[in-house]
Amino acid sequence: MGAARLNRCAHASVSVGGMTRVWLDATEWACCGDPFSVGDDVDFVIDRWTPSAGFVRSLGAELSATVDAFEARHPEGPTDDRVRGRVTNVRIVVQESIDRFDLRRPGHGAPADAEMPAEGEPWPFSGRDLGNGFLIGTRPSRWVLVSEPVPGAVELVPSDTVPGERPESGEVVSDDDLDGPEPAEQRRRVRRGWLVDVDETDL
Repeated sequence: MGAARLNRCAHASVSVGGMTRVWLDATEWACCGDPFSVGDDVDFVIDRWTPSAGFVRSLGAELSATVDAFEARHPEGPTDDRVRGRVTNVRIVVQESIDRFDLRRPGHGAPADAEMPAEGEPWPFSGRDLGNGFLIGTRPSRWVLVSEPVPGAVELVPSDTVPGERPESGEVVSDDDLDGPEPAEQRRRVRRGWLVDVDETDL
């Protein structure tokens, strides 16, 4: 796969054949992306051919070493870097994550010049009264959710489709919880993305 990748960088618009493993990021696919299945033909725009340092730190060197290309759902500019071919295998990448909660501070979802409320008091409402009981605006929550992936705590779940099932676990904190006493730290399983094996074809 390494030699094929080098050829593709030199002649980006030409598919070179062989098996290529592409990373699809769950955050990028949360807003858009057409579902597909094993056996379908795909055409992925590629952002980069090597993992970033942050990707390696979070998901581990072992998994990172298996990825040949990283898809760009929202490329910053025109590019001819692509992977085209037929999907032969899909695995959902699920990672353990720790959710903790920090007190909201000015500048973090609240106006930078705001004053923090006294301990136990809610943030003041920011908006205006339209009369007759109608208000427009927002009130920042007391607590801010901070989610931290556990490095290397990764599971690969076989799938026939993207996006496929949601093999996640853990309770979702409600808005009411974010305004009450400090919520307890919790561990969750979160879908981070997909590994998609593509048998590249001559186009």
